[in-house]
Amino acid sequence: MTGHFFSFAGDDIEDDGSQPIAASATPPPTFPTAATATSASAFPVRGKPLLPPVHHNIGHMISTLPSQIAFSTLAVVLDDGQTIQVPRRELWDVRAQLMAEEEEGENAAQSAPGLGEHDVKTGIYEGGFKSWESSVDMVKVLASENTAQALSRDSCVSIELGCGTALPSLALFQWALAERRESAERSSLVLTLADYNPSVLFLVTLPNFILAWALQERGTNPAIEEAFSDEELDLTPELLHAFKESLSSNNISLSFQSGAWSPGFVELLYSLSIPSGLPGKTKMLVMGAETIYSPFALESFAKTLLLILERQRSDPSNEYAAAIVGAKRLYFGVGGSLDDFTDKMKGLGATVETLREETEGVRRGVVRCQFS
Repeated sequence: MTGHFFSFAGDDIEDDGSQPIAASATPPPTFPTAATATSASAFPVRGKPLLPPVHHNIGHMISTLPSQIAFSTLAVVLDDGQTIQVPRRELWDVRAQLMAEEEEGENAAQSAPGLGEHDVKTGIYEGGFKSWESSVDMVKVLASENTAQALSRDSCVSIELGCGTALPSLALFQWALAERRESAERSSLVLTLADYNPSVLFLVTLPNFILAWALQERGTNPAIEEAFSDEELDLTPELLHAFKESLSSNNISLSFQSGAWSPGFVELLYSLSIPSGLPGKTKMLVMGAETIYSPFALESFAKTLLLILERQRSDPSNEYAAAIVGAKRLYFGVGGSLDDFTDKMKGLGATVETLREETEGVRRGVVRCQFS
């Protein structure tokens, strides 16, 4: 069988006991064909071509959504004792959608076997259907640094690489909506979500943003209230229209991109996923949780991060650019480590600051990388 299989015991914070599903069963028109593998990729598999970078139109993504989604909320207890509720689409609901589509013959040719006990299948599925412990650590860091308030004063671009369920970006999104409700400030906020697997973006990432918006704005719009039923949300035309209108009125853009990290990935990011000509000075925050689980992934992620931060540094309209990365101190049996990533970034000329340490259970950390 092609590929490497990684199972990281204790990493997953899913509470339903379910396993990740195969990553290739979304509506075929949105899925890229494979590109030639290169040694610089994070996902090298002998004889297995890589997914090229593809920008996904949010309008088309919304048109592929089912009529209803089931969800649960993850309670993240912050350091100050407050709790943020982050919604996530249930994995059993994703499976139900895929089974229904296969029965209708919509994507039977694209279906692939489930991953069973494996968290990651290199070059095929990169773990995006699961929520990982380091993504919760990053939410806590973003909250402790009052990131939402800092980002609301100027135009801001946030890029989450390897986003998966996108917990850090969802937290930023919820905080941004709350800030805009309390203030007339409507600075541009661009949230760019990138995952190797397009199916993750379609089946989990976008639905999670709709859920986060609906929960945050539930008391402000009857269409939202009427769409809720226990722990399910009806994706009615009225609700989806209100979602798009809310993004526009709050000056928030969602952008989605799939494919392997590479220079071409960065070029597409700047040509289609990040709007040009944002007003005033622009701040950029790049985020990544559990993106350096192997030496190949670490090398590719660091190089991609360098390309983005250097590009921002060379642009006079950019006021601030930094990356926040959460990871385990060591990925046993695989070879990646947070210390190796820190050394790599320092070797590339970045300053690296430790923002958080977790010593209970599997040791983890969160660091910030910047170029002066």
